[in-house]
Amino acid sequence: MLAYLLLIFNASFVIINSAICSIAICIIAIFKLLLPTAKLKAKGTEAANKMMWVWATINMGILALFNRVEWDIEGGENLKKDGWYLLISNHLSWTDIVVLCCVFKDRIPMPKFFLKQQLLYVPFIGMACWALDMPFMRRYSREYLIRNPHKRGQDLATTRRSCSKFKHTPTTVVNYVEGTRFTQEKQCKSRAGYQYLLQPKSGGIAYTLAAMGDQFENIIDVTLAYPENTDKPFKDILMGRMTKIVVRVNVLPVDEKVLGDYFNDKPYKRQFQQWLGEVWQEKDILLQDIHK
Repeated sequence: MLAYLLLIFNASFVIINSAICSIAICIIAIFKLLLPTAKLKAKGTEAANKMMWVWATINMGILALFNRVEWDIEGGENLKKDGWYLLISNHLSWTDIVVLCCVFKDRIPMPKFFLKQQLLYVPFIGMACWALDMPFMRRYSREYLIRNPHKRGQDLATTRRSCSKFKHTPTTVVNYVEGTRFTQEKQCKSRAGYQYLLQPKSGGIAYTLAAMGDQFENIIDVTLAYPENTDKPFKDILMGRMTKIVVRVNVLPVDEKVLGDYFNDKPYKRQFQQWLGEVWQEKDILLQDIHK
C-alpha cells in the first residue's frame, strides 16, 4: 500500500514539476522571439536550458528522496559544459531520460532529444520541447517513400534545419539508436543476435552527423542498465523500489569512420553500419557483464 501511495505522490510531483517548468520555458521562448539580435536570442536559449536543468535537478531530488539507489557510474571524466556532443544510448524505459539528465546535467550541455512528431501534442511537455528547439521528426517508411518519392530527403532537411539552431550554443544532441524502447518481445522479433539490445538503426545518427558532424567534439556512447529492476524501471522508481542504476560512458572520436556521405556513398554507408554494429556488439557484451 505504501508503494502505491508513493507511486501516486511521485507521479503527481513529477507532473507538477514538468508543468511548471514547461510553462516557464514557454514564457522564456515567447520573450526570445521578441529579442532583436542573435546574441540576445542565445541568452534566451541559455535561460530555457537553465530551466530544464532545474527540472532535472528536482527530478533527481525526488529520485533520491524515495529510492535508496546505488549509482554505479564509470567513464566520461573529461567532458565539459561548453562542448558540442552527440550522445547515443540504448533505450529501456522513460526512466532513461531522467537518468541521462541527472547524470550529465552538470557535466555537458543539457541534452536535446530527437522526438517523434506526435509528442509535440503532449500537454506542457510538447510545447516546452519545441521551445527548447528539440527536433521533431516525422519518419517515413521505405514503403511510403516508394509511393511518395517527392518526400525523399525531407528527414535530412528537417534535421539540418533543427541542428542549425544548435551551432551558436553548446549542445548535446541525444539519439536513441534503436528507435524504440527495449522489450523481450521486440528483442525476440528482431533476431539481431543481441541479448540485451535491439538492432541499431544507422539512419537517425547518420542524419545528425550529416547535419553537424564537423561541429561535434566527441560521440558519447552511454550504456544504461537497471539490473535489479529490469521489468518496469519507471514504475519502480516512482514506487521507491529502484535499487541500482548502472551507467557506463565511452567517449568516441569524431573521425573518418563516422564522417562521410551516408546517403550517396554506398561503401561508406556499409563502413558506417559496420562501425555502429561493432559499437552495439561491445555494448551487448558490457550489458551481459553488468547483469551477471
